[in-house]
Amino acid sequence: MTHTPPPAEELRLLDAELWQLDARRAQLLARRAWLIAALQPHRPQRRTWQTWQAPQQTGPAGPPRPEASAPSVQNVLLVLGGVLLTVAAMVFTLVSWGHLGITGRSLVLGAVTAAALVAPLPLLRRGLRSTAESVAGLGLALTVLDAVALHGAVFPESAGAPYTAVASALLAGLWTAYGLLPRLSELRLPRPAALVAAQLPLFFWAIAADAGSYGLTAALLVTAGCDTFVALRTTPGSVRVVAAIGAYGVGAWGVLAAGWLTWTASGPSAAARAAALLLLASAIALTAAWQVDGPDRSTPAGGRSVGLAVTSGLLAVAALGGVARPVLPESWTVPAHLAFGIALLAALRLDRLPATVRRGLAWASGAVQAIALLWALPVVGVVVLGPLAWASRAWAGAPSDARTAVTVDVTWPPHAETAPLVLVAVAAVLALAVRETTWRPRALEGALGLAWASALILPAVLELPYPAGLVIEGAVTTAALTAAMFLRRRLTALLLALSTSASLALLALASQTATLVVLGGLVALFAAASWRLAPFTAPAALVHGAALACATGAAAGWSPAHTALLVLVVPAVAALLAWRLGDSSATVPVEAAGAAAGVLAIALAGTDLPLLATVLALCAVITAGTAIRADRRAVGYASAVLFVLAAWVRLAAWDVSAPEAYTLPVTIPALLVGALRHRRDPRTSSWTAYAPGLAATLVPSLLAAWGDSHWTRPLLLGLAALLVTLAGARHHLQAPLLLGGAVLLLDALHELAPYLVQVTDALPRWVPPALAGLLLLALGATYERRLRDARRMRDFLGNMR
Repeated sequence: MTHTPPPAEELRLLDAELWQLDARRAQLLARRAWLIAALQPHRPQRRTWQTWQAPQQTGPAGPPRPEASAPSVQNVLLVLGGVLLTVAAMVFTLVSWGHLGITGRSLVLGAVTAAALVAPLPLLRRGLRSTAESVAGLGLALTVLDAVALHGAVFPESAGAPYTAVASALLAGLWTAYGLLPRLSELRLPRPAALVAAQLPLFFWAIAADAGSYGLTAALLVTAGCDTFVALRTTPGSVRVVAAIGAYGVGAWGVLAAGWLTWTASGPSAAARAAALLLLASAIALTAAWQVDGPDRSTPAGGRSVGLAVTSGLLAVAALGGVARPVLPESWTVPAHLAFGIALLAALRLDRLPATVRRGLAWASGAVQAIALLWALPVVGVVVLGPLAWASRAWAGAPSDARTAVTVDVTWPPHAETAPLVLVAVAAVLALAVRETTWRPRALEGALGLAWASALILPAVLELPYPAGLVIEGAVTTAALTAAMFLRRRLTALLLALSTSASLALLALASQTATLVVLGGLVALFAAASWRLAPFTAPAALVHGAALACATGAAAGWSPAHTALLVLVVPAVAALLAWRLGDSSATVPVEAAGAAAGVLAIALAGTDLPLLATVLALCAVITAGTAIRADRRAVGYASAVLFVLAAWVRLAAWDVSAPEAYTLPVTIPALLVGALRHRRDPRTSSWTAYAPGLAATLVPSLLAAWGDSHWTRPLLLGLAALLVTLAGARHHLQAPLLLGGAVLLLDALHELAPYLVQVTDALPRWVPPALAGLLLLALGATYERRLRDARRMRDFLGNMR
């Protein structure tokens, strides 16, 4: 018997079954979507043409990614809320304050402030820390408004500076105590805010006490010192960051103010007070460097320690130097600072100091020394470059002293009397204090350069007589050259010797006697040093020798052209010396110096053509002697060119205008050389052997013949071209045959041209076309024969060389 439930009961059962099915289906779909998402990175979907046609969605699309996270939105809202409440409180205090009585004012501000300061407690218990921070910030801002309100209502007669000092101190203490309460210590805002308020009391107290510039600066530095102590001793990161910002910011203002007071100090008392302030800043920086010392400079702590130690050392030098500045003359200001800077190196002996602090103090000492050298650099520049002015005032007369000799066109730097002392002191530090293996050779080179500079500027600084200055500069050159001969790292000393010799030679131009004596001494000095430094000193000796030759000729009253003959001694000596040196490394520099002297001689002789021809011929002889060497055969071309130029200049001096006089001296040797080469190597082309020599005469003569109205040159040119053509045909040489034939043809055309013009004018007008037609008929009738003759001519020319 089947039991059939009533319709209402059956409907209820069906609905229940359908609900369960829907729930199960939703669960299975969710699980399916999760499995697809999990398998998707490992089993990428294969794209077929069906998927490209109709991409199917495997599951419902996920929710869009939020552009801002929930904590960010929360913080923005809380900050905006706190700011708006603070603004509202300020508006209430400044605008609506007058509408309430004293009782109402106190009740409203007290109640609101107390509520804002107490509200973070329940918020922290419920875990709403960010909200508690915002409300606490509102409470701290309200305390500031309470202080402003109290000044306007209760203490209206009090001055602004003392009230600000007291109020900021009380607020700093109140906020610190508020941030240290048991439950409220979790807040991060009160203690950094208290530290910010603590920046004001000392400064405004100094203003209230009318402490002056020194008191205000001391207040800034003491505040910076307190910030430094807090930054070094406080654990919370936010407090440490605020303290560090305050220490650097307020300390920088204090240091700038103390430095200005030191610079403007008018007497020892003022300078001592300003120096005390700088020493306070130095002590603060040194303490901080000691406390933040790191094991390595590359670490952040080590880098900060080095930087603070450098700052401490520089401040100490500025303080002590500032004390000495009002007492000493102005010229001793830099040496005094330098002495205190060098004294910082004593810290390297103090093993108690951390390594980074000692390194920082050493860098501070180096910075002071570098600044001192920059101060002395203009003096060295004037002494080295000042003698250049004598190049345009040679032998104008010996100056009165060494300083006048170097300040012809420049101004002597002021207060430079102690520049040699500065250079010597830094040189001594480099030579004695630098012991590290890597830096030791560089330090010695630097010490050598500074010692050279100090000796070089000493005559001008002391205003010694002009001859004494020359003697001292010559001694410096000798010393530098001697050091270059016996030191391992000789390049620096050698460069110093060369530069000093150039400056000495220029300085000696003021007097004729000094010029001759100095240049002679330099030639002897560098020639004597060439037994060890020939690649450098031998060319220098030759250069000075060329200058000595010029000076000797001028002293003898010779013209520049006659002086050029004396200058030629230098390239002759250079050629002999280069032959003696052989394959030495000094050969090329010596030859280069000799070539430069030869060019100088040619330039000097340029105003006198006969002497120029002589100089060119002598230069050709010197180069020909050089070309005898097997490794200098190529110089023979230069010798040939010089001989040709000498001949041409001599012809120009004789007013010879015929081109053959210039070209035949080139053609005859060229043809002889070509004939010898062709005889040694019969495979040499005639274009290589004979074409240059033939073209050198035939082409210029042909050009001259075309403009010559006489018959002599065309006739002689035609005969010469005929002989050349016959010689080429006789010996089967292409170049003479074609060049001679071409010149002969052009020369003949030139001679026949007038007659052809006359015949053309005399003939009737129908004759030229008729002649042209007959010519074409003749050419057409003999076409085959001419082709045969052309082939024979081609074969004939092809067999020639």
